[in-house]
Amino acid sequence: MTAATDIEQGKRFGFGKNWSAFLQVLNDDRIVEAEQSLRKFLGVEHLKGKRFLDLGCGSGLFSLAAHRLGAEVYSFDYDESSVACTAELKRRYAASASTWRVETGSVLDRNYIEGLGTFDICYSWGVLHHTDSLWQAVYNAQIPLRSGGVLFIAIYNDEGVRSAIWEAIKRNYCGGPVRRGVLTGVFYTLFFLAGLAIDLVKLRNPTRRFTEHRKYRGMSLVHDWKDWLGGYPYERATPRRVQGFLENLGFTLVRVAPPDFGFGNNQFVFEKK
Repeated sequence: MTAATDIEQGKRFGFGKNWSAFLQVLNDDRIVEAEQSLRKFLGVEHLKGKRFLDLGCGSGLFSLAAHRLGAEVYSFDYDESSVACTAELKRRYAASASTWRVETGSVLDRNYIEGLGTFDICYSWGVLHHTDSLWQAVYNAQIPLRSGGVLFIAIYNDEGVRSAIWEAIKRNYCGGPVRRGVLTGVFYTLFFLAGLAIDLVKLRNPTRRFTEHRKYRGMSLVHDWKDWLGGYPYERATPRRVQGFLENLGFTLVRVAPPDFGFGNNQFVFEKK
């Protein structure tokens, strides 16, 4: 079974197609923001001398950021279109780099993961909860880490009933073009009006919500809307559950950041003892 087959059967959102559209708006400012967010959350100034594994590389933006910060980078994704996006970024910005490798692979394939070697940083932001096997994915993601290495992951927060409702919405979004069109129209309107109301109450220029969203990890607001609305499979976990799972594997929690909204991503940095 391939990602393309899963997408065609409505079992998976086409993340790679969304990232392909994102590449059309990617610029140097967004890349710099991605670098800064990576440095800030890891608590480092550079990644020189480090091996960086991007598990589920998506657009390739953070693989590129890690490369520009000096790391030796290994990028893989289950979605062939995401692999193509990352390869395109490498072609644009680091065509001759021998320290950045891009290929197709699955975090659920333990034999593949065990064959990658060891890394100083394993990075998987907003990916592991889309595998339909969250805890196996989290376990496999830490396998390549050396002792003292860092695991940087982001996992959807579990909000109980509210999360269950979002799961139903996402499943329907992936259920065919008619449902996708209806849900896009409804929720894009709601997202826009909710943001507009907040901006007006706070006396902010509403256009800044779109122009300045790049300051959030270099992302694009409309592409993030689509990623959120269609992101299926959709699993989630409380911060306590994620922390307990990894502490049982010998990790220490270094840093955690809650989502801006309750149902977004909790971001974690763990160190392997």
